[in-house]
Amino acid sequence: MSTAERYLTLNSRDLRLELEELYAAYTACLDEERFEEWPEFFVEQCLYKIVPRENFERGLPLAIWLCESKGYLADRVTAIRKTAVYAPRYMRRMVSGLRVLGWKEGVLEVRANYVALETLQDEFTRVFNTGQYRDKLLAEGGRLKFKEKLCIFDSLLVPNSLIYPL
Repeated sequence: MSTAERYLTLNSRDLRLELEELYAAYTACLDEERFEEWPEFFVEQCLYKIVPRENFERGLPLAIWLCESKGYLADRVTAIRKTAVYAPRYMRRMVSGLRVLGWKEGVLEVRANYVALETLQDEFTRVFNTGQYRDKLLAEGGRLKFKEKLCIFDSLLVPNSLIYPL
């Protein structure tokens, strides 16, 4: 049985558990600043997009971040590590309300809510960003990976700058 067939035949409880593990690993990778590992959560030809909710609802293409392949994600990591100048900070991401929408032509569609908290070293923790993930996943290499990760944030504004992935 192929990896894709294995995931297609999982019962809803087991699939949900797999997804919860994936999202927990994803947020831990980012929270622990293991950014070099972040692209490994995606297939080679992927889409990662961070867009304001208003733009999304109006069908406007403008995004805060747009990465159209795993290579673009790796470039973003290089920018974070080597070229971006920013105050030291800690981020915590929480995912809830995970909903499996189902399989369409071998692609699993999932939605979930997220909250990102930010702590600058000399300030109180604050809510940095909230929104919804609209994800499409494929089975590849024995596990589920993101083919598309659309981060739709609720506000029109992003405090300071959006340095790290959501």
